[in-house]
Amino acid sequence: MMTEFDVQPQPGSPEDYVPLPELELVELQAMLDWLSTYGADAQGGVTRLLYDNAWSEAQHALAKQMADKGLVPAFDQSGNLYGTLSSEGSTSFDADREAPYPIVTGSHIDSVVHGGKYDGAYGIVAGILALEYLHKHFGRPKRTLKVVSLCEEEGSRFPFAYWGSRSITGVTILKEVQHLLDQQGVSFSQAILGAGFGPDRGLEPAAQTYGAFIELHIEQGQVLERHSRSIGIVSDIVGQRRYNITVIGEANHAGTTPMLWRKDALAGAADMIVAIRRIALQTGEPFVATVGRITAEPGVGNVVAAKATFSLDIRHVRQEILDRCWQDMLQAFQRIAAEDQLRLKWEEHLSVTPTPMNEKIQQNIQEICEREQISYLHMPSGAGHDSQIFQPACPTAMIFVPSQQGISHNPREFTTETDLMNGFRVLVRLLYKYGYED
Repeated sequence: MMTEFDVQPQPGSPEDYVPLPELELVELQAMLDWLSTYGADAQGGVTRLLYDNAWSEAQHALAKQMADKGLVPAFDQSGNLYGTLSSEGSTSFDADREAPYPIVTGSHIDSVVHGGKYDGAYGIVAGILALEYLHKHFGRPKRTLKVVSLCEEEGSRFPFAYWGSRSITGVTILKEVQHLLDQQGVSFSQAILGAGFGPDRGLEPAAQTYGAFIELHIEQGQVLERHSRSIGIVSDIVGQRRYNITVIGEANHAGTTPMLWRKDALAGAADMIVAIRRIALQTGEPFVATVGRITAEPGVGNVVAAKATFSLDIRHVRQEILDRCWQDMLQAFQRIAAEDQLRLKWEEHLSVTPTPMNEKIQQNIQEICEREQISYLHMPSGAGHDSQIFQPACPTAMIFVPSQQGISHNPREFTTETDLMNGFRVLVRLLYKYGYED
Protein backbone atom coordinates (compact mmCIF):
# COMPACT_ATOMS: atom_id res chain seq x y z
CA MET A 1 0.00 0.00 0.00
CA MET A 2 1.26 3.47 -0.90
CA THR A 3 0.20 6.83 0.51
CA GLU A 4 1.18 10.13 -1.07
CA PHE A 5 1.68 13.73 -0.07
CA ASP A 6 1.44 16.57 -2.57
CA VAL A 7 3.23 19.84 -1.90
CA GLN A 8 0.74 22.49 -0.82
CA PRO A 9 2.26 25.96 -0.17
CA GLN A 10 1.89 26.99 3.45
CA PRO A 11 2.90 30.33 4.92
CA GLY A 12 5.88 30.54 7.24
CA SER A 13 7.38 28.05 9.65
CA PRO A 14 6.81 27.72 13.39
CA GLU A 15 9.33 29.63 15.47
CA ASP A 16 10.71 26.42 16.99
CA TYR A 17 11.65 25.00 13.59
CA VAL A 18 15.44 25.46 13.45
CA PRO A 19 16.65 26.81 10.09
CA LEU A 20 19.30 24.93 8.12
CA PRO A 21 21.84 27.58 7.05
CA GLU A 22 24.03 27.14 3.96
CA LEU A 23 22.60 23.71 3.14
CA GLU A 24 22.73 24.46 -0.56
CA LEU A 25 26.53 24.84 -0.32
CA VAL A 26 27.07 21.18 0.58
CA GLU A 27 28.92 19.58 -2.34
CA LEU A 28 27.16 16.23 -2.31
CA GLN A 29 27.46 15.44 -6.02
CA ALA A 30 31.14 16.40 -6.08
CA MET A 31 31.94 13.92 -3.32
CA LEU A 32 29.96 11.17 -5.08
CA ASP A 33 31.93 11.85 -8.26
CA TRP A 34 35.17 11.65 -6.26
CA LEU A 35 34.22 8.35 -4.63
CA SER A 36 33.28 6.83 -8.01
CA THR A 37 36.91 7.16 -9.16
CA TYR A 38 37.77 4.28 -6.80
CA GLY A 39 36.90 1.25 -8.89
CA ALA A 40 36.08 3.17 -12.06
CA ASP A 41 36.07 0.64 -14.91
CA ALA A 42 36.37 0.65 -18.69
CA GLN A 43 32.60 0.28 -19.11
CA GLY A 44 32.02 3.66 -17.47
CA GLY A 45 30.77 2.13 -14.24
CA VAL A 46 32.15 1.26 -10.82
CA THR A 47 33.45 -2.15 -9.76
CA ARG A 48 34.33 -2.42 -6.04
CA LEU A 49 34.20 -5.96 -4.74
CA LEU A 50 34.63 -6.91 -1.10
CA TYR A 51 38.30 -6.73 -0.01
CA ASP A 52 39.69 -6.07 -3.52
CA ASN A 53 42.12 -3.22 -4.21
CA ALA A 54 39.46 -0.70 -5.30
CA TRP A 55 37.41 -1.50 -2.20
CA SER A 56 40.43 -1.05 0.09
CA GLU A 57 41.45 2.22 -1.54
CA ALA A 58 37.89 3.56 -1.25
CA GLN A 59 37.50 2.63 2.43
CA HIS A 60 40.85 4.17 3.41
CA ALA A 61 40.14 7.31 1.37
CA LEU A 62 36.80 7.64 3.18
CA ALA A 63 38.56 7.24 6.54
CA LYS A 64 40.78 10.20 5.64
CA GLN A 65 37.71 12.21 4.53
CA MET A 66 36.02 11.47 7.85
CA ALA A 67 39.03 12.70 9.79
CA ASP A 68 39.31 15.83 7.63
CA LYS A 69 35.66 16.60 8.31
CA GLY A 70 35.94 16.40 12.09
CA LEU A 71 34.83 12.82 12.64
CA VAL A 72 36.79 10.08 14.40
CA PRO A 73 37.32 7.19 11.93
CA ALA A 74 37.70 3.56 13.01
CA PHE A 75 37.56 0.16 11.33
CA ASP A 76 36.17 -3.00 12.85
CA GLN A 77 37.45 -6.53 12.25
CA SER A 78 35.13 -7.05 9.26
CA GLY A 79 36.28 -3.88 7.50
CA ASN A 80 33.24 -1.78 8.31
CA LEU A 81 34.32 1.86 8.67
CA TYR A 82 32.77 4.21 11.25
CA GLY A 83 32.98 7.97 11.53
CA THR A 84 31.92 9.18 14.97
CA LEU A 85 30.66 12.55 16.14
CA SER A 86 30.67 12.14 19.91
CA SER A 87 28.19 13.80 22.20
CA GLU A 88 29.06 16.16 25.01
CA GLY A 89 26.76 14.37 27.42
CA SER A 90 24.31 11.51 27.13
CA THR A 91 24.53 9.13 24.17
CA SER A 92 21.14 7.55 24.81
CA PHE A 93 18.61 7.01 22.07
CA ASP A 94 16.42 4.47 20.50
CA ALA A 95 12.90 4.88 19.14
CA ASP A 96 11.70 5.14 22.77
CA ARG A 97 14.84 7.00 23.98
CA GLU A 98 15.95 4.36 26.44
CA ALA A 99 19.13 2.60 25.30
CA PRO A 100 22.61 4.19 25.62
CA TYR A 101 23.63 3.57 22.03
CA PRO A 102 24.52 5.84 19.09
CA ILE A 103 22.31 6.86 16.18
CA VAL A 104 23.88 5.53 12.99
CA THR A 105 23.37 6.33 9.34
CA GLY A 106 25.16 4.96 6.30
CA SER A 107 25.10 2.26 3.63
CA HIS A 108 27.43 -0.10 1.75
CA ILE A 109 30.70 0.71 -0.06
CA ASP A 110 30.83 -2.35 -2.34
CA SER A 111 29.26 -2.45 -5.79
CA VAL A 112 28.12 -4.95 -8.36
CA VAL A 113 30.36 -5.49 -11.38
CA HIS A 114 30.05 -2.44 -13.67
CA GLY A 115 27.61 -0.78 -11.28
CA GLY A 116 26.62 2.86 -10.86
CA LYS A 117 28.02 5.62 -8.66
CA TYR A 118 24.97 6.09 -6.38
CA ASP A 119 23.98 2.64 -5.07
CA GLY A 120 25.25 2.44 -1.48
CA ALA A 121 27.71 5.30 -1.97
CA TYR A 122 24.98 7.96 -1.69
CA GLY A 123 24.04 6.91 1.84
CA ILE A 124 27.68 6.95 2.96
CA VAL A 125 28.58 10.30 1.42
CA ALA A 126 25.34 11.90 2.64
CA GLY A 127 26.00 10.58 6.15
CA ILE A 128 29.54 11.97 6.29
CA LEU A 129 28.48 15.37 4.99
CA ALA A 130 25.43 15.44 7.27
CA LEU A 131 27.55 14.94 10.39
CA GLU A 132 30.09 17.51 9.18
CA TYR A 133 27.27 19.99 8.52
CA LEU A 134 25.61 19.43 11.91
CA HIS A 135 28.91 19.75 13.77
CA LYS A 136 29.81 22.95 11.91
CA HIS A 137 26.47 24.68 12.50
CA PHE A 138 25.23 23.21 15.81
CA GLY A 139 28.33 21.92 17.60
CA ARG A 140 28.55 18.57 19.33
CA PRO A 141 25.29 16.61 19.65
CA LYS A 142 23.59 15.56 22.86
CA ARG A 143 23.62 11.97 21.60
CA THR A 144 26.48 10.37 19.71
CA LEU A 145 26.00 10.19 15.95
CA LYS A 146 27.87 7.84 13.61
CA VAL A 147 28.12 7.18 9.90
CA VAL A 148 29.08 3.70 8.75
CA SER A 149 30.54 2.60 5.43
CA LEU A 150 29.45 -1.03 5.47
CA CYS A 151 32.01 -3.37 3.97
CA GLU A 152 29.61 -5.46 1.87
CA GLU A 153 25.99 -5.87 0.87
CA GLU A 154 25.81 -6.97 -2.76
CA GLY A 155 27.19 -10.52 -2.67
CA SER A 156 29.13 -9.76 -5.88
CA ARG A 157 32.39 -11.50 -4.96
CA PHE A 158 31.42 -14.34 -2.63
CA PRO A 159 28.15 -16.35 -2.63
CA PHE A 160 26.93 -14.49 0.43
CA ALA A 161 25.38 -11.05 0.95
CA TYR A 162 24.99 -8.46 3.75
CA TRP A 163 28.29 -9.39 5.41
CA GLY A 164 28.70 -5.86 6.80
CA SER A 165 25.36 -5.65 8.55
CA ARG A 166 25.31 -9.35 9.44
CA SER A 167 28.66 -9.07 11.22
CA ILE A 168 27.58 -5.93 13.10
CA THR A 169 24.33 -7.46 14.32
CA GLY A 170 25.95 -10.81 15.13
CA VAL A 171 23.70 -12.69 12.71
CA THR A 172 26.79 -14.18 11.05
CA ILE A 173 30.35 -14.63 12.31
CA LEU A 174 33.54 -15.09 10.30
CA LYS A 175 33.81 -18.80 11.10
CA GLU A 176 30.57 -19.43 9.22
CA VAL A 177 31.75 -17.85 5.93
CA GLN A 178 35.55 -18.12 5.97
CA HIS A 179 35.47 -21.22 3.71
CA LEU A 180 33.56 -19.51 0.86
CA LEU A 181 35.41 -19.14 -2.46
CA ASP A 182 35.22 -16.43 -5.10
CA GLN A 183 35.36 -17.19 -8.84
CA GLN A 184 39.17 -17.19 -8.76
CA GLY A 185 39.26 -19.73 -5.94
CA VAL A 186 40.30 -17.21 -3.28
CA SER A 187 38.76 -18.01 0.09
CA PHE A 188 36.89 -15.49 2.21
CA SER A 189 39.48 -16.03 4.92
CA GLN A 190 42.36 -15.25 2.54
CA ALA A 191 40.60 -12.14 1.22
CA ILE A 192 39.82 -10.60 4.59
CA LEU A 193 43.35 -11.17 5.89
CA GLY A 194 44.85 -9.86 2.65
CA ALA A 195 42.89 -6.62 3.04
CA GLY A 196 44.22 -6.16 6.59
CA PHE A 197 41.13 -7.22 8.52
CA GLY A 198 39.99 -10.25 10.50
CA PRO A 199 40.56 -11.32 14.10
CA ASP A 200 43.66 -10.41 16.09
CA ARG A 201 44.30 -7.26 14.08
CA GLY A 202 43.84 -4.82 16.97
CA LEU A 203 40.60 -3.47 15.51
CA GLU A 204 37.19 -2.91 17.04
CA PRO A 205 35.05 -6.04 17.38
CA ALA A 206 32.65 -6.41 14.48
CA ALA A 207 29.57 -6.78 16.69
CA GLN A 208 28.07 -3.40 17.60
CA THR A 209 24.83 -2.21 19.17
CA TYR A 210 22.96 0.74 17.67
CA GLY A 211 20.19 2.90 19.10
CA ALA A 212 18.80 3.29 15.58
CA PHE A 213 19.93 2.80 11.98
CA ILE A 214 18.83 5.12 9.18
CA GLU A 215 19.69 4.30 5.56
CA LEU A 216 19.42 6.90 2.80
CA HIS A 217 19.40 5.17 -0.59
CA ILE A 218 18.43 5.56 -4.22
CA GLU A 219 15.16 3.77 -4.99
CA GLN A 220 16.55 1.61 -7.85
CA GLY A 221 13.06 1.53 -9.36
CA GLN A 222 10.56 3.78 -11.13
CA VAL A 223 7.86 4.24 -8.50
CA LEU A 224 8.87 7.69 -7.19
CA GLU A 225 9.56 9.04 -10.66
CA ARG A 226 6.23 7.78 -12.03
CA HIS A 227 4.35 9.25 -9.05
CA SER A 228 6.35 12.53 -9.25
CA ARG A 229 7.39 12.24 -5.61
CA SER A 230 10.69 13.39 -4.12
CA ILE A 231 11.01 11.09 -1.09
CA GLY A 232 10.11 7.47 -0.52
CA ILE A 233 9.40 6.53 3.10
CA VAL A 234 10.00 2.79 3.14
CA SER A 235 7.24 0.93 4.95
CA ASP A 236 8.55 -2.61 4.44
CA ILE A 237 11.37 -4.44 2.72
CA VAL A 238 9.98 -7.35 0.77
CA GLY A 239 10.51 -10.96 1.63
CA GLN A 240 12.08 -13.08 -1.08
CA ARG A 241 12.02 -16.71 -2.14
CA ARG A 242 14.33 -18.04 -4.85
CA TYR A 243 14.09 -21.46 -6.44
CA ASN A 244 15.59 -23.61 -9.14
CA ILE A 245 12.88 -25.62 -10.90
CA THR A 246 13.92 -28.69 -12.92
CA VAL A 247 11.59 -30.39 -15.38
CA ILE A 248 12.64 -33.85 -16.59
CA GLY A 249 11.30 -35.44 -19.76
CA GLU A 250 12.77 -37.61 -22.50
CA ALA A 251 15.08 -36.71 -25.37
CA ASN A 252 13.75 -37.80 -28.75
CA HIS A 253 13.92 -37.11 -32.47
CA ALA A 254 12.33 -33.80 -33.50
CA GLY A 255 11.07 -35.14 -36.83
CA THR A 256 9.83 -38.62 -35.99
CA THR A 257 8.20 -38.07 -32.58
CA PRO A 258 4.54 -37.01 -32.85
CA MET A 259 3.56 -34.04 -30.70
CA LEU A 260 1.15 -35.99 -28.52
CA TRP A 261 3.75 -38.67 -27.77
CA ARG A 262 6.46 -36.33 -26.59
CA LYS A 263 7.78 -35.85 -23.06
CA ASP A 264 9.05 -32.35 -23.82
CA ALA A 265 10.68 -30.83 -20.75
CA LEU A 266 11.12 -27.41 -22.34
CA ALA A 267 7.47 -27.18 -23.43
CA GLY A 268 6.42 -28.15 -19.89
CA ALA A 269 8.71 -25.49 -18.42
CA ALA A 270 7.20 -22.92 -20.80
CA ASP A 271 3.69 -23.76 -19.58
CA MET A 272 4.87 -23.44 -15.98
CA ILE A 273 6.35 -20.00 -16.67
CA VAL A 274 3.03 -18.89 -18.19
CA ALA A 275 1.32 -20.13 -15.00
CA ILE A 276 3.76 -18.10 -12.87
CA ARG A 277 2.83 -14.94 -14.76
CA ARG A 278 -0.88 -15.65 -14.46
CA ILE A 279 -0.69 -16.20 -10.68
CA ALA A 280 1.41 -13.06 -10.22
CA LEU A 281 -1.04 -10.89 -12.16
CA GLN A 282 -4.00 -12.35 -10.26
CA THR A 283 -2.29 -11.66 -6.92
CA GLY A 284 -1.64 -8.03 -7.81
CA GLU A 285 0.82 -5.45 -6.51
CA PRO A 286 3.21 -5.45 -4.79
CA PHE A 287 3.69 -9.16 -5.53
CA VAL A 288 6.26 -9.84 -8.26
CA ALA A 289 7.53 -13.06 -9.82
CA THR A 290 10.50 -13.36 -12.14
CA VAL A 291 11.99 -16.12 -14.26
CA GLY A 292 15.36 -14.73 -15.26
CA ARG A 293 17.17 -17.85 -16.44
CA ILE A 294 16.27 -21.04 -18.33
CA THR A 295 18.44 -23.80 -19.77
CA ALA A 296 17.59 -26.89 -21.81
CA GLU A 297 19.40 -30.17 -22.34
CA PRO A 298 20.73 -31.48 -24.60
CA GLY A 299 20.26 -28.03 -26.12
CA VAL A 300 20.19 -29.22 -29.73
CA GLY A 301 17.76 -27.72 -32.25
CA ASN A 302 16.49 -31.01 -33.64
CA VAL A 303 16.12 -32.91 -30.36
CA VAL A 304 13.15 -32.79 -27.97
CA ALA A 305 14.49 -31.44 -24.66
CA ALA A 306 15.13 -34.06 -22.00
CA LYS A 307 15.56 -31.55 -19.19
CA ALA A 308 14.79 -27.87 -18.59
CA THR A 309 15.80 -25.84 -15.57
CA PHE A 310 14.57 -22.35 -14.76
CA SER A 311 14.98 -19.87 -11.93
CA LEU A 312 12.09 -18.41 -9.95
CA ASP A 313 12.22 -15.27 -7.78
CA ILE A 314 9.07 -14.23 -5.89
CA ARG A 315 8.71 -11.21 -3.58
CA HIS A 316 6.06 -9.62 -1.36
CA VAL A 317 5.84 -7.63 1.86
CA ARG A 318 3.64 -10.23 3.58
CA GLN A 319 4.83 -13.72 4.44
CA GLU A 320 1.40 -15.29 4.04
CA ILE A 321 1.16 -14.01 0.45
CA LEU A 322 4.57 -15.46 -0.37
CA ASP A 323 3.56 -18.80 1.14
CA ARG A 324 0.23 -18.90 -0.69
CA CYS A 325 1.63 -17.92 -4.09
CA TRP A 326 4.42 -20.47 -3.88
CA GLN A 327 1.90 -23.21 -3.08
CA ASP A 328 -0.33 -22.08 -5.99
CA MET A 329 2.64 -22.16 -8.33
CA LEU A 330 3.84 -25.53 -7.10
CA GLN A 331 0.38 -27.03 -7.61
CA ALA A 332 0.34 -25.63 -11.16
CA PHE A 333 3.79 -27.12 -11.84
CA GLN A 334 2.71 -30.52 -10.54
CA ARG A 335 -0.47 -30.48 -12.65
CA ILE A 336 1.43 -29.58 -15.83
CA ALA A 337 4.06 -32.23 -15.13
CA ALA A 338 1.39 -34.91 -14.64
CA GLU A 339 -0.46 -33.94 -17.81
CA ASP A 340 2.71 -34.00 -19.92
CA GLN A 341 4.25 -37.14 -18.33
CA LEU A 342 7.16 -35.17 -16.89
CA ARG A 343 9.01 -35.35 -13.60
CA LEU A 344 9.51 -32.30 -11.41
CA LYS A 345 12.21 -31.29 -8.94
CA TRP A 346 12.69 -28.01 -7.11
CA GLU A 347 15.25 -26.49 -4.77
CA GLU A 348 14.86 -23.41 -2.59
CA HIS A 349 18.15 -21.52 -2.27
CA LEU A 350 17.01 -18.26 -0.66
CA SER A 351 14.29 -17.47 1.84
CA VAL A 352 14.17 -13.96 3.36
CA THR A 353 11.35 -12.89 5.65
CA PRO A 354 9.56 -9.57 4.91
CA THR A 355 10.75 -6.79 7.20
CA PRO A 356 8.60 -3.83 8.30
CA MET A 357 10.48 -0.62 9.07
CA ASN A 358 10.11 1.21 12.39
CA GLU A 359 6.79 3.07 12.44
CA LYS A 360 7.90 5.86 14.78
CA ILE A 361 10.87 6.83 12.61
CA GLN A 362 8.65 6.63 9.52
CA GLN A 363 6.30 9.10 11.18
CA ASN A 364 9.21 11.42 11.99
CA ILE A 365 10.35 11.33 8.35
CA GLN A 366 6.81 12.13 7.19
CA GLU A 367 6.61 15.10 9.59
CA ILE A 368 9.92 16.42 8.27
CA CYS A 369 8.76 16.11 4.66
CA GLU A 370 5.56 18.01 5.45
CA ARG A 371 7.41 20.77 7.34
CA GLU A 372 9.96 21.08 4.52
CA GLN A 373 7.22 20.92 1.87
CA ILE A 374 8.82 17.94 0.13
CA SER A 375 6.46 15.50 -1.57
CA TYR A 376 6.64 11.91 -0.32
CA LEU A 377 5.28 8.43 -0.80
CA HIS A 378 4.99 5.59 1.72
CA MET A 379 6.15 2.57 -0.25
CA PRO A 380 7.67 -0.89 0.11
CA SER A 381 11.16 -1.67 -1.11
CA GLY A 382 11.22 -4.35 -3.76
CA ALA A 383 14.98 -4.79 -3.35
CA GLY A 384 16.85 -6.11 -0.35
CA HIS A 385 18.95 -3.75 1.78
CA ASP A 386 21.11 -3.76 4.91
CA SER A 387 18.19 -2.18 6.76
CA GLN A 388 16.35 -5.50 6.76
CA ILE A 389 19.27 -7.01 8.68
CA PHE A 390 19.40 -4.15 11.19
CA GLN A 391 15.66 -3.89 11.89
CA PRO A 392 15.42 -6.95 14.19
CA ALA A 393 18.37 -5.56 16.19
CA CYS A 394 17.43 -1.87 16.48
CA PRO A 395 14.81 0.64 15.25
CA THR A 396 15.51 1.06 11.53
CA ALA A 397 14.23 3.22 8.68
CA MET A 398 14.98 3.79 5.00
CA ILE A 399 14.65 6.96 2.94
CA PHE A 400 14.50 6.66 -0.85
CA VAL A 401 15.19 9.25 -3.53
CA PRO A 402 14.18 8.76 -7.20
CA SER A 403 16.24 6.83 -9.72
CA GLN A 404 15.95 8.17 -13.27
CA GLN A 405 14.01 5.62 -15.37
CA GLY A 406 14.47 3.16 -12.50
CA ILE A 407 17.92 2.19 -13.79
CA SER A 408 20.38 0.78 -11.26
CA HIS A 409 23.29 -1.70 -11.12
CA ASN A 410 24.31 -0.05 -14.37
CA PRO A 411 26.73 2.75 -15.36
CA ARG A 412 23.63 4.74 -16.47
CA GLU A 413 22.35 4.86 -12.88
CA PHE A 414 21.44 8.51 -12.18
CA THR A 415 19.68 10.68 -9.62
CA THR A 416 19.35 14.43 -10.10
CA GLU A 417 21.18 16.77 -7.74
CA THR A 418 17.82 18.23 -6.66
CA ASP A 419 16.61 14.80 -5.58
CA LEU A 420 19.92 14.01 -3.90
CA MET A 421 19.68 17.24 -1.91
CA ASN A 422 16.05 16.61 -0.93
CA GLY A 423 17.07 13.29 0.59
CA PHE A 424 20.06 14.94 2.26
CA ARG A 425 17.82 17.64 3.75
CA VAL A 426 15.51 15.03 5.26
CA LEU A 427 18.46 13.07 6.67
CA VAL A 428 19.99 16.19 8.25
CA ARG A 429 16.66 17.08 9.85
CA LEU A 430 16.23 13.54 11.19
CA LEU A 431 19.74 13.38 12.64
CA TYR A 432 19.29 16.83 14.17
CA LYS A 433 16.08 15.66 15.83
CA TYR A 434 17.66 12.54 17.29
CA GLY A 435 21.08 13.97 18.07
CA TYR A 436 20.39 17.52 19.23
CA GLU A 437 16.83 17.85 20.49
CA ASP A 438 15.79 16.85 24.02
